[in-house]
Formats: sequence, C-alpha cells, structure tokens
Amino acid sequence: MKEMFSIENKVAVITGASGVLGGSLAKSFVKAGAKVVALGRNQKTLDTCIKELTDSGGDALAVEANVLNLESLENASKKILEKYGKIDILLNIAGGNIPTATLSPDQSFFDMNMDGWDEVTDLNINGTVYPSYVFGKVMAEQGSGSIVNISSMAAYSAITRVAGYSAAKSAITNFTQWLATDVALKFGDKIRVNAVAPGFFIGDQNRAILLNPDGSLTDRSKKVIAKTPMQRFGEVEELNGAVQFLCSDAASFITGALLPVDGGFSAFSGV
Repeated sequence: MKEMFSIENKVAVITGASGVLGGSLAKSFVKAGAKVVALGRNQKTLDTCIKELTDSGGDALAVEANVLNLESLENASKKILEKYGKIDILLNIAGGNIPTATLSPDQSFFDMNMDGWDEVTDLNINGTVYPSYVFGKVMAEQGSGSIVNISSMAAYSAITRVAGYSAAKSAITNFTQWLATDVALKFGDKIRVNAVAPGFFIGDQNRAILLNPDGSLTDRSKKVIAKTPMQRFGEVEELNGAVQFLCSDAASFITGALLPVDGGFSAFSGV
C-alpha cells in the first residue's frame, strides 16, 4: 500500500515554487523522496527556496523561467532533462488573483479594469497551458507523466468581486478535462491530467480581503465560514496529500478529475 502512494525518485517540476502553496508542496514532495525542480521568475527567491529544500536533505534544482514565455520554458526543460533525464510530474501552481482585477464591494462588472482582467486571465490560463505544452510534450515522448493543475471554488459557482479569476479557473477545469482526454487517447494511459480545487486558505494574495488588520474576520470571511461545514479555513499543508495522491500510482485510473479540498464548501448549499 505504501508503494502505491509513493512518488520517490520522481522528477517533479513545480511552477510558482517560491510561493506559499508551491513552497509547501515542494517541501512535502522532497520529504516524500521526489526530486523537485522549482520554477520561478526570481532567481534569488528560488535560491532561498532551494537552500531550504537541500538543507533538509532533499534533491532539488532551481530553474529561472517565466510561465508566460514559451522560449523560457523550453530552455528550462532542456536544463531539467540535462540534469535528470526525465520529467515525471508537473504541478502548475503559479497563478492567483491580482488587486487590479478585484472589484471593491461597491463596484460592478462595468467598473472592471480591463488591463487587470487581461493580466489575471493570462496568468491563470496561459500560465498553466504553456507549461503543460512544454513539459507535457516531454511526458508524451517518454510515455508517462502526471500533471496537476489548480482550479478554485470560483469554478463551481459565482464568487463576487473576482470575475476574471473565476473565468480563468473555470477555464482551467475545462482545460484539465480536455488535455486529460487528448493525451490518454493519443499517448496512452500512463499520462494523466487532474486538478485540485482548493477551498479558502489564507495566503498573501487574499489576506487583506479575508482578515482585518487586527486579525479578526472580515464580513467576506464570515460568509465563507458560514458556507464551510468544517467551520474553518484550510491550512496550506492540507493540500499536499491530495496532490501527492493524484501524482502516485494509487491514482493510476484517475484522469480529468477535479478534486475539491475545501472543508465541504462546494457540497453545502448554505441551508
């Protein structure tokens, strides 16, 4: 049973690895014996991330790359293959909402900053599509691999104020299903594509909207908790097991799936 869930010696490319979610997954994967490749735009930040991973005894490599630049990703792929000779796992973690694409409570869609809309949809859609295109091609050539994308509760039903982010994450859910189907039909059953849909976790991107300066819940947070049967926010580490499961042989017949990790938010009507 332990071997079924193992990712030991797998080469895992993690975009956004220097962020809160990506960093947590990188630590978890190294601890599980995977060889982690941390991708990001800032080499200095990546080096700090890698030092923490290697100091704990992990096998990790930092590669500077921009998820919105195909040439940058192609160069990263060459470096990874030179080092490890294969790519087993791709975690598309880079993404998230941005302030310029977030409406204030008194604004409507018609007050949207369309530059912000373009930025958030580009980051969250193409920031997943482009790495999948480059690293997924390696998996197709080697005949095996697992891709895990990040969707959102916003892909299930409307969440106010974040129209661009919601549209992008809905697209990720659809793209996950589409790519899973395409690679299975054309390259075999050893390449799988799935997604997780995190519930509400407090991070750098949403802290100001969920917590008041004194640490108390905002009105928006109170609404979130009221619709979460577990009556709390998630801890970022609580995503690690779900992602590892999807990358392991224990999930060998799972592809095109969207796994909510949300404390029951998506299951509850609120009544």
